[in-house]
Amino acid sequence: MTDIKTMIEKEKANIAAIRQALHKIPEIGFAEKKTARFVADHLNVIPGLEVSTGIAGTGVIGLLKAEKPGKTLIIRADMDALPIREETGLKFASTHDNMMHACGHDGNMAMALVTAGILARLKDLFSGNIKFMFQPAEEGPGGAKPMIEAGLLENPHVDYSVACHLWPGLPAGTLGLKSGILMSAASMFEIEITGKGGHGAMPHLCVDALDTAGQVVNALQRVVSRKLNPLTPSVVSIGSFHAGAAHNTLPEKAVLTGTTRTFHKKIWEEYPEILEQVIKGVCESMGASYKLNFSSGYPPLENDHGMIELMKKSMLKVVPDDRIIEPESTMGGEDMAFVLEKTKGCYFFVGTGVENGAPLHNSKFDFDESLLLLGVEAFVRFALNLLE
Repeated sequence: MTDIKTMIEKEKANIAAIRQALHKIPEIGFAEKKTARFVADHLNVIPGLEVSTGIAGTGVIGLLKAEKPGKTLIIRADMDALPIREETGLKFASTHDNMMHACGHDGNMAMALVTAGILARLKDLFSGNIKFMFQPAEEGPGGAKPMIEAGLLENPHVDYSVACHLWPGLPAGTLGLKSGILMSAASMFEIEITGKGGHGAMPHLCVDALDTAGQVVNALQRVVSRKLNPLTPSVVSIGSFHAGAAHNTLPEKAVLTGTTRTFHKKIWEEYPEILEQVIKGVCESMGASYKLNFSSGYPPLENDHGMIELMKKSMLKVVPDDRIIEPESTMGGEDMAFVLEKTKGCYFFVGTGVENGAPLHNSKFDFDESLLLLGVEAFVRFALNLLE
């Protein structure tokens, strides 16, 4: 009888080495050339894997076919890093200026690569196919949708999907499993406001773009509290405000950027119209004009109840029930949502939280690499139970 846990435990040094090698070469979205080459090289040495590269730019797919025909499962990992200067002091810290795997995608890739090697050795235990999906640009503008458009879900047709994320918000060594909406829809916008510049001593001759933009900011903060049902959690946040260059000049232009978040797909779809109504009203009252560029981003990430229950059943045999936690839904966005819209799937968290540990997207973010084996075990047991 195959001892899966022993197989996985033997990968402890290997998975740490893979994570550390990837951590040293972080690359931002759609520029993951070294990363994609590293991933493809590792997949190419796994017997029985068919490897495709250059999917939607830098995406990589490894296809594993069992001897017996059946359904197809995607196991997905994201490859991109963030434009952050690393301050961890690790021996394997980033060698690329102002780029860092501060969101754990190096760990996500390491888990998927080790999982591919193990499942290739166990393919007589399941039927059908497994696609290992390594996608670019999860942090933005999003690589999952372009990979789908490039044929990810066909040849063979994909029925199921699974992915995970390292999560410092949960205690180290736990699994976070939640049916339904786990992560919010995430959109981005830019507002360019144009007035009439002039001397700060003669405001009556000007249309102050900075003042107009300030009122737009205030008005947008009331969208959630006054235009949306208070029982539907949502966020509108302004992240940047650029206007003016001199103390005695009223600027002609102001540029704002921001994000919207919601768990409700209908509100996500309506946000462009809602924001434009507010912006238009303020600008017209001030005599200014505007341009709104709205990027709809990612839909809400929704887990299939049956797939979550299967993951829970798969892991309760090897993890105490108090180590399986139902996390709170988060306003973080995730473009795995596009894959889950078209497949029955499960997206879960691997807890990495320790006291005083750095959060995601922090220049000092790090984690215990031995925790990656928990993610590998979840992937392997879920796949075998699903495709048996």
